[in-house]
Amino acid sequence: MNQKSIRIGAAGLTAATLIVFGAQSGRAQGEKPPVAGTQGIGVTQTEAQVVATGWSAKKRVLGKPVYNDQGQKIGSVEDIIISPDRQVSYAIVGAGGFLGMGKHDVAIPVAQLKREGERIVLPGATKEALKSLPEFKYAT
Repeated sequence: MNQKSIRIGAAGLTAATLIVFGAQSGRAQGEKPPVAGTQGIGVTQTEAQVVATGWSAKKRVLGKPVYNDQGQKIGSVEDIIISPDRQVSYAIVGAGGFLGMGKHDVAIPVAQLKREGERIVLPGATKEALKSLPEFKYAT
């Protein structure tokens, strides 16, 4: 079984996150440097290539089921939290509930999540264990 730390597609998503939030990388040959006192908007050709080969959180992670290592569905990825230092730090996993009733969202460090094939796995977890964690609430 091929296990990799998911880090929510850490390499691709972190690169895309840095691009989205304004980190600048090297410029492609022939691209003009920004004028002093100005900041460009958008991505360079080089950055666009990184984005194109990276992960889409919307398509590959958000809303996807989370399983335990026994193959039982224990929740689904509801959100991704990017820390102030621009790192993908937590996945918000919704546990339990039916049609939105009784759902319990919890924050799980991305380092605890693994990818097994196309599945997102939280080893050692159960629905009951997730429901016993403090409920995640967004800051207002």
